[in-house]
Amino acid sequence: MIHLLYKSSYVFVVFYYVIIPLGYLTKWWVSVEKMKGNSTILVTGGAGYVGSHTVVELLKNNYTVIAIDNNVNCYATGKDKPESLKRVEKITGESVTYYNVDIRDKEALDKVFKLHKIDSVIHFAALKAVGESVQIPLTYYQNNVGGSSTLFEVMAKNGVKKLVFSSSATVYGTPQFLPITEKHPTGQGCTNPYGKTKYFVEEILKDVCTSDSDWKVVLLRYFNPVGAHESGLIGEDPSGIPNNLMPYISQVAVGRREKLQVFGSDYPTVDGTGVRDYIHISDLAIGHLKALERMLQPHYTSWKAYNLGTGRGYSVLEMVKAFSEVSGRQIKYELVERREGDIAACYADASLARAELNWTATRDIKAMCRDTWNWQKKNPKGFQTS
Repeated sequence: MIHLLYKSSYVFVVFYYVIIPLGYLTKWWVSVEKMKGNSTILVTGGAGYVGSHTVVELLKNNYTVIAIDNNVNCYATGKDKPESLKRVEKITGESVTYYNVDIRDKEALDKVFKLHKIDSVIHFAALKAVGESVQIPLTYYQNNVGGSSTLFEVMAKNGVKKLVFSSSATVYGTPQFLPITEKHPTGQGCTNPYGKTKYFVEEILKDVCTSDSDWKVVLLRYFNPVGAHESGLIGEDPSGIPNNLMPYISQVAVGRREKLQVFGSDYPTVDGTGVRDYIHISDLAIGHLKALERMLQPHYTSWKAYNLGTGRGYSVLEMVKAFSEVSGRQIKYELVERREGDIAACYADASLARAELNWTATRDIKAMCRDTWNWQKKNPKGFQTS
């Protein structure tokens, strides 16, 4: 009798703690895999730096991609498909449907949704230069906040209520503690209009989710993307003078720029220059893929925010040194006054993404510099070949 009770208890434990959870896991996995083959993802800002690398990962995982971009910060001739997306197609062997659309154009957006059965949206389209946002704040509010609101209205009108939003660590403002977790206050002490636009859009999405339980949103607060695809076919190619550190360093290395201006050398950091959490662009792109898959889980509702970063910071001069070592080129630089809107240090605690998205950054500073240099060497003028 005791033996039978023991045996039945054992069977119950196995069934309750192993079989049932495996059943739910299998159901979710089948759901994810099924959706991949039949799912169409709209990527706004799809021809840009982060957008194009994310499109690569989506195509590699059997999603159908519709990319829209107004070509403000990517290279394209006339109405032709941007060069970055042509190269994405070369990397993956898959095709990308592309439309030259500004997210502020409600009518044009609606036409795209009417032409395709879109299941989810990954939203990158935004102006993103911290310094520039201080100079022309109204342009940033109109584009980033106004354009996003228009996009969400069109999504709702067409019954598309799944969204991964490309947010930013700038929503945390001046860090109250480091490393920054998702529990860090947002919107308090944002130091520039760019960061405020990201914060405002996050708040809009939270309100939308509260008003309508059908909405599912993932907010990805990422830090400083750098690097390029390992093929060297796509990478960061900013229009005009680069606003971010790594493309400026690489353009100095390849001879396009005379020297790097280092904004601020009196911060309370290891060498007086600003410290940031740099993340490889391919790791970041995979993070967006993982976020999309998280939304497919049956129990996922409303919204949640995740940090995407490496968990450690490097100073500007540490990045210069690392790039010099990888490229074998001397990087000339000069120390100048601080740039308005910048902060001393910012780096992430990404443990929540590791636990819930099954994501972690795998590429180190050498890989970031190596792939950036590989891209710049092969494309000294960026996507413009002549």
